[in-house]
Amino acid sequence: MKKFEKSEKLHGVCYDVRGPVLDEANAMRQRGVEVLPLNIGNPAPFGFTAPPVVLDAIHRALEDPMSQGYSDSKGILEARLAILDYHKEKGLPNINEDHIYLGNGVSELISIAMQGLLNNGDEILIPAPDYPLWTAAAKLAGGNPVHYMCDESAGWYPDMRDMEQKITDRTKGIVVINPNNPTGALYPKDLLQQIVELARKHDLIIFADEIYDRTVMDGKEHVSIASLAPDLFCVTFNGLSKSHRIAGYRSGWMILSGDTARAAGYIEGINMLSSMRLCANVPAQYVVAPALKNRPQVDELLLPGGRVYEQRKCICDAIAEIDGLSAVTPEAAFYIFPKIDVKKFGIKDDEQFALDFLREKHVLVVHGGGFNWPEPDHFRIVYLPEVEVLERSMAKMREFFGGER
Repeated sequence: MKKFEKSEKLHGVCYDVRGPVLDEANAMRQRGVEVLPLNIGNPAPFGFTAPPVVLDAIHRALEDPMSQGYSDSKGILEARLAILDYHKEKGLPNINEDHIYLGNGVSELISIAMQGLLNNGDEILIPAPDYPLWTAAAKLAGGNPVHYMCDESAGWYPDMRDMEQKITDRTKGIVVINPNNPTGALYPKDLLQQIVELARKHDLIIFADEIYDRTVMDGKEHVSIASLAPDLFCVTFNGLSKSHRIAGYRSGWMILSGDTARAAGYIEGINMLSSMRLCANVPAQYVVAPALKNRPQVDELLLPGGRVYEQRKCICDAIAEIDGLSAVTPEAAFYIFPKIDVKKFGIKDDEQFALDFLREKHVLVVHGGGFNWPEPDHFRIVYLPEVEVLERSMAKMREFFGGER
């Protein structure tokens, strides 16, 4: 009897949403074991709720007959105009509503952007560590993801020398994830300007993943890299999943800016792929304009006393108390990427560490290799759970690294 195998296009593609650690966690839960989750950036399970403006908008949308059918493949005009206004505020040059695409989350649009651009063997620079969908989407499109290193000793900023050394005549673009997942780093304007100069020098597209731009702490300001590059072609990604705590609505967008005239062929491909999936989730599109037009100047969750701010403090303080762990304090998002003294603890496989920690202490984290980090010495913690859960989890981590097993 014929066996049906996965497509050869998937060979070499690694997207670590599942794997032995998560499979084990699910099996433990099925056995009734409580697993403390520090693994996924989904606000909903941790008691975060969408702002009232979002809930009101979705209720109205569900009652509107227009939300029950297809929309324009790029998205409803009301949403695109609100996105246009938002990115004009951010300083993006040469933008219009025709170059805005609503998607079922940023993830779908990343895949469209890679499929529309990359030929077999084309290269694209992606940070290490990265949001792994970038690497997987580039690989699936036939491209070759080339990872430039981010430097932990420099606040997890991109290593500009390493980035330039990895540019070849096959390189099509540079991916910039700012604020960064998994490190929580926020890039300053002068660093972004250096990346722009490099893209200008080598005639590259800039792909800017800015989904966390409204989750910045400590009085810092997010700068959109496309605002610094009016003469380049840039593709910027954003959405409501994180800032408005509606990950399940799948409400993201992509906006093309700068010198769009030189990318006419690529844009034709994006239009084709956008049309092939018909349209994004229509009711969720009706949330975009109210959410962007009525957003608060400052999110109280990110200020001292707010949940996210205090949970970050809790996790940073706890890591600092564990001999053999260290971490750069994140300035945005809700992730931290601690470093393990692998010599001290004899760790040679970060995935095995995560599996051992799960089995022994019932706490779920993601190993650094899941974010295309090349050494077995990091893991990611999501600090969305309430302080009480974080404190319990970190007490178990102290026991684990202290030898109390």
